[in-house]
Amino acid sequence: MKPVIALLGRPDTPSDGVQDYCEFLGRALESHGTELTITRFDWFQDGWIRALAKLRQAARQWRGKWVILQYTALAWSRHGFPVGLLLVLAVLRHSGARCAIVYHEPYRQEGSGRLRGSCQGYVIRKMYHHAHKAIFPDPLETIGWLPKNETKAAFIPIGANVTTNIARAANPRNDGSVKTIALFCLSRPPNASIEIEDISHAARSAAEKSPRLRFVFFGRGTSEAKEEIQSAFRAIPVEVSFLGLIQSNEIGRILAQSDVMLCVRGAITPRRGSAIAGIAFGLPIVAYQGVGTGFPITEAGLELVTYRDKQALGRALCNVIADERLRQDLGRRSRRAHEDYFSWEKIAERFVKELSPIERCSHHPRR
Repeated sequence: MKPVIALLGRPDTPSDGVQDYCEFLGRALESHGTELTITRFDWFQDGWIRALAKLRQAARQWRGKWVILQYTALAWSRHGFPVGLLLVLAVLRHSGARCAIVYHEPYRQEGSGRLRGSCQGYVIRKMYHHAHKAIFPDPLETIGWLPKNETKAAFIPIGANVTTNIARAANPRNDGSVKTIALFCLSRPPNASIEIEDISHAARSAAEKSPRLRFVFFGRGTSEAKEEIQSAFRAIPVEVSFLGLIQSNEIGRILAQSDVMLCVRGAITPRRGSAIAGIAFGLPIVAYQGVGTGFPITEAGLELVTYRDKQALGRALCNVIADERLRQDLGRRSRRAHEDYFSWEKIAERFVKELSPIERCSHHPRR
């Protein structure tokens, strides 16, 4: 087995999507003769000086091996100033490791402020300058700061951090049963309030045409917003369920029993993990579109409307719920997109191709 190291920073709470990503990727890589070992640079517990000393010790065994840094700003900084990551890169380069970076956040964080945002932008570009390979979960043409005609940047979609070995839902039902709309994750406040307003408006519109509806809220941010959701749905004649944070297999069960997914956490993009989970289970998805809404997620069964157009969102949800043929067509498109682009097998194939043998890797980072 060819060894590859995934290097993570501080774990996220209450769930860690980056850890899940690495675990699913690791299992998929095994069938390609690659062993992915997950290692944490535990600066949060050890402090930076001790953590760097431990890294130097471990990196002595990594000469010639690929080390894949997993980047989000808060994984490498308590307050979103991830400059210490450049020291991590320096240690890895000095050890002779081959450095790749997965940019889970290829831009400065939204609402980060001028100073913090400038720091994040600097680190993002500096990391790219020194890495051997940079992996982006968005198409490269949408990454505005990337240098033109660079060969070390690669686009590899993310997969669903959800167990998919569950019987998927049959074709959408038209037997008068309750139609289930899945709401997977909400943003942090204050954006959660905006999203709840949009969801409740869509629910009110849909309930006027389809009397038997169930809205299921689960995943990050849904437990915290329970009271606000209940208040927004109080006068809407639909069933509402709150499941909060649940295990991967339970997420899969809910998605397999759903008829539609509603995505309002900003415009849908290939980095939206909750939407990728819906695609993995062949769901039609009603969502907002924006600048980052591009290939390959547009190959899935999406019913897209202009960002923050609540009226259009409600109409789209009504159409998908009421039209069995449309739901079937969108579901088929989602299943096909998953097989072609978002399955972990396809993702692992792309990684194996990009992390080619060292002697074939012609690009060397500038010193």
